[in-house]
Amino acid sequence: MELMFLGAGSAFCLTPGCYQSNMVLTSPSGRRLLIDCGSDVRFSLAAAGLGPRDISDIYISHLHADHVGGLEYMGFSSRFGSPPFSMNLVATEKVMDDLWVHSLYGGMSMTAGDDCVLADFFTPAPVGASNRFLWEGIELELVPTRHVEGKHEIMYSYGLFFQAGSTRVFLTTDTVFAPDDLAPFIERADIVFHDCETIAQPTGVHAHYRELVGLPAPVKAKTWLYHYNDGERPDAVGDGFRGLVSARQTFRL
Repeated sequence: MELMFLGAGSAFCLTPGCYQSNMVLTSPSGRRLLIDCGSDVRFSLAAAGLGPRDISDIYISHLHADHVGGLEYMGFSSRFGSPPFSMNLVATEKVMDDLWVHSLYGGMSMTAGDDCVLADFFTPAPVGASNRFLWEGIELELVPTRHVEGKHEIMYSYGLFFQAGSTRVFLTTDTVFAPDDLAPFIERADIVFHDCETIAQPTGVHAHYRELVGLPAPVKAKTWLYHYNDGERPDAVGDGFRGLVSARQTFRL
């Protein structure tokens, strides 16, 4: 398996070539799972030498635009491709329902002569209460991480824990700093990819570098940081981390 970061930046990253934090997991058979599909995706895929037709499956962690804003492009490319092609769309049942109603309906519910539903563009594969799905012989476990806490509810982002060969991987997706919540997965993992904000004034919806740098040395030694902001970046290696992920960096698992 190979995990390539199409981008490693925040939602608002403008650094040339950095792009938003979406990834592609490629199996030995060549099948590709796109992990999140932000509004940069048509550019970040092209920069990696890929296009919509190269993606067989898409996983969505939550509904922010840097994670779902490219789905209209992918869906229209699929439906109106020459020839048309199909992609599986994977998410929790709640995320799947909200995705169409709150994110995609306005732009995709009508095409020439047609009223459309989500299944006209993708093959929906909602993940049920088990919080697990199988892909190319590996089981991916969805890990709810606290992302945005409103007055009445919490927006969760669903990270992924999986084992590829002998390597156990934990990908947080977007999360606040919550070491106690994530400890069971971090402890089991051989390699961790952790959301990391580097902006001067923390937003309160992402783990900030100033918080992460206080993690125990053994945790930092297996942790890569991504989803950082434009501007000066910290010396992650010097502070004991594996490093900051860069766009199109590939990890062989």
